[in-house]
Amino acid sequence: MNEIFILNFIQEHFRTALGDQVMVFITHLGDKGLLWICLGIVLLFFKKTRKAGFTLLFALLFELLIANVTLKPLVARIRPFELNPGVDLLIPPPEDFSFPSGHTGASFAAIFALGFRRCKLWIPALILGCLIAYSRMYIYVHFPTDILGGVLSGLVSAILGWAVTNQIKKRRNPGL
Repeated sequence: MNEIFILNFIQEHFRTALGDQVMVFITHLGDKGLLWICLGIVLLFFKKTRKAGFTLLFALLFELLIANVTLKPLVARIRPFELNPGVDLLIPPPEDFSFPSGHTGASFAAIFALGFRRCKLWIPALILGCLIAYSRMYIYVHFPTDILGGVLSGLVSAILGWAVTNQIKKRRNPGL
């Protein structure tokens, strides 16, 4: 199935005035990963969630390097609104490439990092992360495969963040 068809289906069947406002708000929650960065910092303040905070922050760093620094320029995929300029964009057009979705990647790096550390916040993070991912298609700035690429790069980033955090812990406490 053509990805533009999916995006156009969302535009034709799900787009509403209220939905436009809600989806713009939700998509902005994922801007630059700031929400997830703040969550990671807050988790550092509590001993019970400190490992989750470090894992989340390392995962976000890896996500930045994998998705934004490496994959986006390497793949250089144009955005859907560039193929279909008739769509009324709800946000200013992003100037970087489309694949993978950085908003989705950061969200899922956080979700997986929290899940790996058995932090109960992973469930609300999953709900918000899915909404952020969907918002990127709703506002017509990402293809469905960009979203899938973001989920996968988020998973890889969280695995790397988990591994680095475990290595640091082992070096600080070699007997554990």
